[in-house]
Amino acid sequence: MTVGTLNRERLQDLPDEAEPRVALVHDWLNQVGGAEDVLENLVELFPKAPVYTSLYWRQQMPQHWREWDIRTSFIDRLPWAHRRQQLYFPFYPLAFEQFDFRAYDLVLSNKSGFCHGIVTGPETVHVCYCLTPTRYVWRYHQYAQQENLGWLARRALIPFLHYLRLWDRVAADRVDHFIAISQEVRRRIARHYGRDSTIIYPPVDTGRFRPSTRVEDYYLMVGRLVPYRRVDILIEAFNRLDRPLYIAGSGRDRGRLEAMAGPNVNFLGYVSDEELPDLMARCRAFLFPGEEDFGIAPIQAMAAGRPVIAYAAGGALETVVPGTGALFAEQSVDAIIKTVKSFEPDDTDSATISAHAKQFDASVFKQKLTQFLKQAVARTVAARSSRIEY
Repeated sequence: MTVGTLNRERLQDLPDEAEPRVALVHDWLNQVGGAEDVLENLVELFPKAPVYTSLYWRQQMPQHWREWDIRTSFIDRLPWAHRRQQLYFPFYPLAFEQFDFRAYDLVLSNKSGFCHGIVTGPETVHVCYCLTPTRYVWRYHQYAQQENLGWLARRALIPFLHYLRLWDRVAADRVDHFIAISQEVRRRIARHYGRDSTIIYPPVDTGRFRPSTRVEDYYLMVGRLVPYRRVDILIEAFNRLDRPLYIAGSGRDRGRLEAMAGPNVNFLGYVSDEELPDLMARCRAFLFPGEEDFGIAPIQAMAAGRPVIAYAAGGALETVVPGTGALFAEQSVDAIIKTVKSFEPDDTDSATISAHAKQFDASVFKQKLTQFLKQAVARTVAARSSRIEY
């Protein structure tokens, strides 16, 4: 029996828990964000699959993750790795290449960094769910600003950029199939890796959110308070508009933002998962001034029936459509003011907006991913089988 035939039989019933042997790969586990939301859904799809990652800060991550089979690299044992994973960027290629995946039929990497660079054998199908081509490698200056890298880290890492770009490009060729989270990410995959990809939007738990019968007089922004989210221009715009703006979230930029805010701007700090749905459902409109590869928060707001006013870039171009909100073309104070003044939230229908958000629900993600994996595995195995027989 050829290798190709063996795998065809093992993989035909994907994702039956008994078949095939599956491994998940994730860059690092030291904070919870959008990438970790995706990982949660992947673990739900493949509850018996081990999770390979560079490092795992056990105490900082959700309690129920301690039930998972998490396998780490040597980076997990290095000083300060859990808090400052950027210090060891030159070592991530080696860390992921040292994992052994010979026992698996399918490996699914959930990548924004280096985990797509794993080495698999000819019998293993590798599908990469690409959140973005490695931002640190291809958009270094933006990444350094977003993550607030110190001058020492910046100077130490710059000499390695050329090597990491070369490695990252070669590593992409090890992937059998790429999945992108948006058109923008699909373009980046094509530009940096020379590969085509299929778009499957990230999972959003839209069931937590539902429209309210009571809408109050405030606009809302939710997210980490870091420079690239451009909360500064949002505050300047609302200072001039003199309309109520609520800002939920925390981050290193909060002090600067509070100093520039007028009395109409209210900083709520951290808002719990239990409080967030009601806060979103009662706002006049949700504001999204930054550029994101996809953007989970606007989908949550739409699931709660509220329209979104967003910067026309990244994932917002695909999620904020006519009838669900408005887009402003420039990341500027004047553009925000003009759009807020011209857009009337009362002219939108909350039920229509909420229904639109359902297409991004986690259940849709799982259904589409499962279908893609079945087809991808079948195509890959068939191609390899024909080469073996030839």
